[in-house]
Amino acid sequence: MANVVDTKLYDILGVSPSASENELKKAYRKLAKEYHPDKNPEAGDKFKEISFAYEVLSNPEKKELYDRYGEQGLREGGGGGPGMDDIFSHIFGGGLFGFMGGQGRGRNGGKRRGEDMVHPLKVSLEDLYNGKTTKLQLSKNVICGACNGQGGKAGAVQKCVACRGRGMRIMVRQLAPGMVQQMQSVCTDCSGEGEVINEKDRCRKCEGHKVCKETKLLEVHVDKGMKHGQKITFSGEADQAPGVEPGDIVLVLQEKEHEDFRREGNDLYIVQRIGLVEALCGFQMTVTHLDGRQLLIKYPPGKIIEPGCVRMVKGEGMPQYRNPFEKGDLYIKFDVQFPENNWIDAEKLNELECLLPARPEDPEITADAEEVELTDFDRSQGMGGGARREAYNDSSDEEGGLRRHDRLTGQPLH
Repeated sequence: MANVVDTKLYDILGVSPSASENELKKAYRKLAKEYHPDKNPEAGDKFKEISFAYEVLSNPEKKELYDRYGEQGLREGGGGGPGMDDIFSHIFGGGLFGFMGGQGRGRNGGKRRGEDMVHPLKVSLEDLYNGKTTKLQLSKNVICGACNGQGGKAGAVQKCVACRGRGMRIMVRQLAPGMVQQMQSVCTDCSGEGEVINEKDRCRKCEGHKVCKETKLLEVHVDKGMKHGQKITFSGEADQAPGVEPGDIVLVLQEKEHEDFRREGNDLYIVQRIGLVEALCGFQMTVTHLDGRQLLIKYPPGKIIEPGCVRMVKGEGMPQYRNPFEKGDLYIKFDVQFPENNWIDAEKLNELECLLPARPEDPEITADAEEVELTDFDRSQGMGGGARREAYNDSSDEEGGLRRHDRLTGQPLH
């Protein structure tokens, strides 16, 4: 679904712009019941707002007009219908038909607001840890200085005759004898602008478009502790247009994946490989942090590091946004690397065994015990043998009349 220009009417009903027809109807009925004047005499204005919002959004043509052009579309297309001037003024500010030259007015009589320009900004984890200032070059529309946004010579801009300056045309189509359908569509003569300019009188710089392309250089400050998805806003820096208040340029941070560190909130995580001797006898190692510092980590002999265990370094995580002297923690998960097969001869292996904790006692072996071979398992090959056994078990159940049991509960499967 395309982005909508204005969400005020959706907000009144408490639904999103993507709400279905059924969701709109349910929301309207619920609110109408709550704010009906018979039940709530002091909620007359609220009930009118709800009714107006539903009238527009439940009509496909009016809804499309509102989604594409917002308040201005309803004003110029007469989307509110007769008798709705007061409620339109209450919601948007300024009456439905009380506008100058066909231009939509915003709340409190201000200009209609333009759309925001949203751009992704890729940043590294180092940028988010240390902070960064960068330059970003963007292209945007600015009001033409040669014609001051008029599009041509003084007096050259004329109201479109076809749509009478509204930018919208009403088409009537006969469906059957005595039955007609009224539809609104964008005027093709003026492309919805509500005005036309003679070709010879068009501004040579903007070619009658009233705006020109300009490159804008922004200085972007990425503060310490900012997060993936966080927004940096430059107010009023989006595209310009005559009679329109410029929207904002919004930069959305996109954190690039780091080779060593992983972030969760204000905490950092890394995986550190160590050898078996380090896991058993202690170690001394360094970790290069995101700001280039080397953290010296010592682990005493006699304390064991188990494969997959996690240890924490307090206060060495990410700085908090707008409070960079407070930091999260750094978590280190240890991956213990074991020696390869046959790395030591039998004599030294016996000596090593004498140094390690004693083996558990051998299990009692019965006379009918069957010796089997333990082989390496390649996870990439899947569980083929298991699947074959399942097929065998299925056929055995049918042929031998054996009942299968659930592996988790032990209950028979029917």
